[in-house]
Amino acid sequence: MTRTLEWRLRLGLTEDDGMTKAEAVLDTGSAKLTGHGVARCNPQDVDVPAIGDELAASRAMKDVAAQLMKAADTDLENVGAGPASGPVAPPYAWTDSTA
Repeated sequence: MTRTLEWRLRLGLTEDDGMTKAEAVLDTGSAKLTGHGVARCNPQDVDVPAIGDELAASRAMKDVAAQLMKAADTDLENVGAGPASGPVAPPYAWTDSTA
């Protein structure tokens, strides 16, 4: 069975007085997840707006990714594909080679 989907991500950035805020909205067509991220420029550092954008955006997308992983974990539990409690699995379903 072949299936093709397109999810849309909207990322908005605002900067004010050395602080950059980001809002990432993932629209799956059936759900929307919203993540937030903030970056602040240390007053002793050179203000490079692109760095603030990158940090705030990555933090907002990391927030969305965590919400998406939590939703997937819940869905797996609901179909009986994993224990409701117990050891925490490695992030992003990759095997932990150090275990």
